[in-house]
Amino acid sequence: MAGIGWIGALIIGALAGWIAEKIMKSEMGLLMNIVLGILGALVLNAILFAVIGNTLGGWIGQLVVGAAGACMLIYVVRLIRGRA
Repeated sequence: MAGIGWIGALIIGALAGWIAEKIMKSEMGLLMNIVLGILGALVLNAILFAVIGNTLGGWIGQLVVGAAGACMLIYVVRLIRGRA
């Protein structure tokens, strides 16, 4: 989330986590939404950078990457717990 700043990362993380929460039909709080959104963006940005050598930039790009990454993290947790 380079170039966005800490406040922007928190806002994008919260929105991305909330979007992922609605897509995956899971119930989490605001703090978990922020954590999942930020971690999801970090994980998926790392994967995108490793595969194609670039990531999506800007607020909208990071929101998309964060939401998709958070969905991936929720899915992985459900696989581990056996509720996928």
